[in-house]
Amino acid sequence: MLLLFQVAALATLALWLFSLFDAIGAPDDRCRVLPKTLWVLVVLFLPLLGSAAWLAWGRPERPRPAPSGTAIPAPADPVEDEEAFLRRLRERAEEQRRNAPKKPPEQDG
Repeated sequence: MLLLFQVAALATLALWLFSLFDAIGAPDDRCRVLPKTLWVLVVLFLPLLGSAAWLAWGRPERPRPAPSGTAIPAPADPVEDEEAFLRRLRERAEEQRRNAPKKPPEQDG
């Protein structure tokens, strides 16, 4: 009987910690039913009931997978992205060199 109680207590603690960290890490604007701060307080002070409520009603919904048969866009070519980035970087550096004020060389001595 004591072992059963210990297992239940450990499971409650694991559920509570998961729900608490999940509520803290959730984006503010995606929490459902209550504001995020209130969810954190509910889970913190009502471990079992608050955790169950968070998982049922507060947790942000996951994006639903696309129905089968829809086209998934191909990922961008990383080499092409890198080349375009380097080209823009060189163009910006050249523009900054052209627009830089001309200073007379400093004399050491």
